[in-house]
Amino acid sequence: MRNIIRSALTAAAAGALLLSLGTSAVADSNKKVKIINETRHVMVQFHASRVGTKDWEEDILGQDTVPVGGFVTVNFGTDDYCLYDFLGVFDDGDKVEKYRINVCEISTFRFTEE
Repeated sequence: MRNIIRSALTAAAAGALLLSLGTSAVADSNKKVKIINETRHVMVQFHASRVGTKDWEEDILGQDTVPVGGFVTVNFGTDDYCLYDFLGVFDDGDKVEKYRINVCEISTFRFTEE
């Protein structure tokens, strides 16, 4: 009888631990997106705004840049919002806009030559 109770308690504790780890890992990993620069120019600005926002949010890169072939990882937070519009600005003056990117469903996004 003691072995049955001990097994049940061990299983319950293991299940609770897996549930808590699984939930936080999923929430955390689904909101981080690697932005990859596969163009021939340095990315000097990156903006991500919620779909429906009239203006671009502030430049996420700040003083940083993303070199050709480089990347930056952006954390889109822990709320339930998933749809964003992206704007990449490059050192040759080109601007690339991409719309309705679901950051809850992707882990990477590539800016490529069009």
